Amino acid sequence: MTFKIVIPARYASTRLPGKPLLDIAGKPMIQHVYERAQESLATDIIIATDSEKIQAVALAFGADVCLTRSDHPSGTDRLAEVASLRQFNDDDIIVNVQGDEPCLPASLINQVAEDLQSYADADMATLYSQITQEKQVFDPNVVKVVMDARGYALYFSRAPIPWMRDHFDQQSTLPSELPHYRHIGLYGYRANFLKHYTELSPCILEQEESLEQLRAIYHGKKIHLSAAQISVGHGVDTQEDLIAVRQILGNS
Repeated sequence: MTFKIVIPARYASTRLPGKPLLDIAGKPMIQHVYERAQESLATDIIIATDSEKIQAVALAFGADVCLTRSDHPSGTDRLAEVASLRQFNDDDIIVNVQGDEPCLPASLINQVAEDLQSYADADMATLYSQITQEKQVFDPNVVKVVMDARGYALYFSRAPIPWMRDHFDQQSTLPSELPHYRHIGLYGYRANFLKHYTELSPCILEQEESLEQLRAIYHGKKIHLSAAQISVGHGVDTQEDLIAVRQILGNS
């Protein structure tokens, strides 16, 4: 199996401006992410950024960097530009590793690539884990997913899905008879899909839920999910996350 990794790294961030360059245990966050990617089986690792500051830092620690436009509405659109600029072959597999996942296990990166390779009719592959805390079902920051019998996504939502009417109308505890699943935002694509993704018009579902994968489903594309083999680790979205990750990696 061969695949490539592209790490989209945007300088602007509403919660944490300049997030990829924030220091964690003496290194910028983006370097930790790059090192996790190096631990995978990927043959190529590219950092895709619209920031010359990030480009300079990444080049300094030896990364391959692709400078992209600043007007991309999503990370997938940024990857599509990289696929075009680097002239990837149509059947190349690309894994999108977010630039704010410094604790991401390399085995999960490999898992996504392997899953996409195993399902020839899938346009994308990603991961899920079972939700075990009822508060996560109702947390809009936790993206839920419902799948068909073969593991293909039916829908992603920030709302609690599936909704058990007779159960949730009376209590907020998790029902034992129907599992709920959390989406883990690690994606694999074929380059051919990326080349056509930007031609798909954004849809109201994608915009209102703020979930870019809904554009693919809306236009009839197939997303396959597999259960994450291990915990995804701690990502960085807030200042509290940054503090926690600094403690984790500072003590590792």
